[in-house]
Amino acid sequence: MKVLGINGSHRAGKGTAALLQAALDGAAEQASALEVPVSCELVELSKLDIGFCVGCNRCLAQTSCTLEDDMNDLYEKLRDADVVLLASPDYFGTVSARMKNFMDRTRPFHMVENVLTGKVGGAMSTAGLNNCGGEGTLAALDSWFATQGMLSVHPRTAGALLSGGVVATGFAGLDETGQPRWRSVKADEIGFALARQLGREAACLAVRLA
Repeated sequence: MKVLGINGSHRAGKGTAALLQAALDGAAEQASALEVPVSCELVELSKLDIGFCVGCNRCLAQTSCTLEDDMNDLYEKLRDADVVLLASPDYFGTVSARMKNFMDRTRPFHMVENVLTGKVGGAMSTAGLNNCGGEGTLAALDSWFATQGMLSVHPRTAGALLSGGVVATGFAGLDETGQPRWRSVKADEIGFALARQLGREAACLAVRLA
């Protein structure tokens, strides 16, 4: 099983990368428990040279892009992956510009045929506040999975429902004056527990589909 994680943050190796890594770890743990060989890879979009879609419309007739840049390697990784996990910080209630650009550049995988049909996907987000943008980011990522014909996992840990999706936030409550207190998103135990569960459930589904 190949699990590909793509980080849409402009800051490599920070909170969004950590959340994504938690999901990759969960997938690896589940695959190991099922005795399935697994490889996990985290791709930082901020380290790649990916140009904007120029609207040439060549992909109306082919499942490849005419632009020559780092997206070409990423196309191959997407083709090979069994599970694709996407993570983006919340920017004005939706994905980052880097993640949106990645999504735009996957147009060749949809216009002639859905190249990624049947693969398993999972969405994650980081945000400053609870219930204030992360949901829109998850919705945009889930829409991408649906457009590509993929099966999107929505995790739930055992017991009481903790959240509607995987969003880790920097909000740590209010102080005595009613002002927000902040923390690293890495301290969001619920968000990271859900990320690990996402990875586990995605791996389970990929095994069932194999």
